[in-house]
Amino acid sequence: MAETVVFIPAWNEEANLPAVLGALHVRLPDVDVLVVDDGSTDRTAEVAREHGAEVLSLGVNLGLRIGIAAGYRWALEHGYRYCGRVDADGQHPPEELARLLALVQEDRCDVAVGSRFVSGDGYAPYRYRPSAARRLGTGLLRRSVSIVLRQPFADATSGMYAVNDKSMPLLASPYTSGAPEVEALIRIVNAGLRLMEVPVNMAPRAGGESKLRGGKAVKLVLTVVGTLLLAEWARRRKP
Repeated sequence: MAETVVFIPAWNEEANLPAVLGALHVRLPDVDVLVVDDGSTDRTAEVAREHGAEVLSLGVNLGLRIGIAAGYRWALEHGYRYCGRVDADGQHPPEELARLLALVQEDRCDVAVGSRFVSGDGYAPYRYRPSAARRLGTGLLRRSVSIVLRQPFADATSGMYAVNDKSMPLLASPYTSGAPEVEALIRIVNAGLRLMEVPVNMAPRAGGESKLRGGKAVKLVLTVVGTLLLAEWARRRKP
């Protein structure tokens, strides 16, 4: 068994999975790959197996917060030292994930998160130009996250992660909010783990439509801000 596993939460992603899994196998041939099938109604599970991935089927569509926790729990229960996470839509290049995994494997941090919005190391600032509405939402999230985490963090909803086995139990616990990535960051910082935000390039979605459009995108922003406010309220109530 490899010491590293990469998991992919997937819901009806049969069209995108072949390219995503193929690229992972080429760039990271020594890692195991798990697809967390969140109750897909298409051939997501079959396609994953056909392309060499293990499959954890949730049976019914339970949502991303359940799928993320399930992926980390599977990695923890199977004894992996390191775990990566990418999305199923092809936006997370495996060469960038390899950089994140190297950071945790070299013990430079406990959790590395890929960021579209920080620069450095050959990654130009402002390389992503969201629409005016998205810029407004991103700015609001950035300020809210920085206040709660007590440190700057630019891309709180990123789904590209690399973690070590010290952080897996924390990330495998069930998420209670609709913003699991933000909740994960709060857990990491509160536990005193070493968190690193790393500049990466991300690709456009390979196929299909984003599940976060229009009203859903607005709902996400409100959910994230609500999660942050609750976390700050809980922190202030502690003696």
